[in-house]
Amino acid sequence: MTDKKNKNTKESQEVSVEQKLTALFNLQQIDSQIDKIKIVRGELPLEVEDLEDEIAGLETRMANFQEEKDKFEQFIKDKKEAIKESNTLIKKYSEQQMNVRNNREYDSLTKEIEFQNLEIELAEKKIKESQFRINSIEADMKEANEKLEMRQQDLAAKKAELTGIIAETEKEEVALEKMSKENEKLIEERLLTAYKRIRKNARNGLAVVQIERDACGGCFNKIPPQHQLDIKLHKKIIVCEYCGRILVDEDLAKGDSQVDD
Repeated sequence: MTDKKNKNTKESQEVSVEQKLTALFNLQQIDSQIDKIKIVRGELPLEVEDLEDEIAGLETRMANFQEEKDKFEQFIKDKKEAIKESNTLIKKYSEQQMNVRNNREYDSLTKEIEFQNLEIELAEKKIKESQFRINSIEADMKEANEKLEMRQQDLAAKKAELTGIIAETEKEEVALEKMSKENEKLIEERLLTAYKRIRKNARNGLAVVQIERDACGGCFNKIPPQHQLDIKLHKKIIVCEYCGRILVDEDLAKGDSQVDD
């Protein structure tokens, strides 16, 4: 009676390990299909993000150019007003010269006129310098605007392409993500953590692989015959001693619960 009980317990343990391996293998199949969908998208999401960042930078640059241009235009406007004031003063002083009582008053008005003429010359020089700077800013703005328009066109094309791919794959991806979460519930936390760690470190995202031609399906190193036998027995979870991936045999991989590729 005791022997029969031990036998039943042993069979229960074997089934339990086999179920864990099956759940892990199924999870890997599902996650691999999700990976394929993401590969189809490729670098598009990052390209879209980069273009959006570049466009934001160009728009800020354009705003800075406009602000600088506005300052120079206001400066020119102020200088033109100053010239008008100087011309008004020159006219006033010239009229006063006609009614002076002595040479000292005349000379004083002459100096004021000369000073205003110098102010006009200086203002005209500043206006020319500012206008030159405005022309330079406008050239930079034109170049930046052309680049901005090109990047906006690129962004629109990339977004359209990405939207098309997402529309084609979103339903499938959502379903696969749901299946992935459901399979994760069948796996104990310790194994799930190990699985995710291996997937993260694996170049191809494979954490669970089957033996192919007596070798690990991940790193292709030969698996010793004794290890192969242990793997077929499904009594414990065995990892590749070379790459650390979880190994399953062909029979388990071809089980009814396997997700079709």
